[in-house]
Amino acid sequence: MKQIIIMGATSGIGYETAKIYIRNGWQVGIAGRRTEPLEELKRLSPDRVFTQAIDITSPEAVSGLLSLIEKTGGMDVYLHCSGIGSQNKQLEPESEINTLRTNGEGFTRMIITAFNYFKETSSGHVAVISSIAGTKGIGIAPSYSATKRFQNTYMEALEQLARLQKLNICFTDIRPGFVATPLLKNDKYPMMMQAIKVAGQIVKAIDKKRRIQVIDQRYALLVFFWKLLPGWLCIRLPVRQK
Repeated sequence: MKQIIIMGATSGIGYETAKIYIRNGWQVGIAGRRTEPLEELKRLSPDRVFTQAIDITSPEAVSGLLSLIEKTGGMDVYLHCSGIGSQNKQLEPESEINTLRTNGEGFTRMIITAFNYFKETSSGHVAVISSIAGTKGIGIAPSYSATKRFQNTYMEALEQLARLQKLNICFTDIRPGFVATPLLKNDKYPMMMQAIKVAGQIVKAIDKKRRIQVIDQRYALLVFFWKLLPGWLCIRLPVRQK
């Protein structure tokens, strides 16, 4: 029986993805800050679902993740869904810094732990939910854009490191477009997708061990042309809340 650990399974994409893996018969370890949603998922299959309350911004998150791996009986795949972000046109400092702590510091803490675990066990699969926002800076969400670019680059660097060290670790960077989740509950973006549909595509991307997967096809096309835009034009794009 394969084992997956999903960090950030309390709502949105992580929650829906966890349900699919549970239905597919995996041994599933789920974590997040809120325990109630985790218990809801555990009730779907009490003998195959294991929970752990983890705040990734805390140094204690490392021991929490290792404890969850032990409860689950091991880890074949680590899926990082935990993250925050919001529009912050006023550049409210606390919002920007909190996003950096979660999407930067917390992300790094958890990914390092997963990488080192797979290094010790000789194989594994690290998957993260980043965003198309890492493609170009979005003026109304500066720290969110920057941290998603950081995550994209970090995954590239870890893949290179794994090759240098001859480690059997594969990496999947999943970059959804805008998804209707609690993360964006107060913000409006074009072409919003539903979390349940996105979750299905995430599972397929991990199963096929895709290195980079933009979700969905509309956003893949958008990102293709977005990358071609010169910097002077990008800063003039009328990206704003509707």
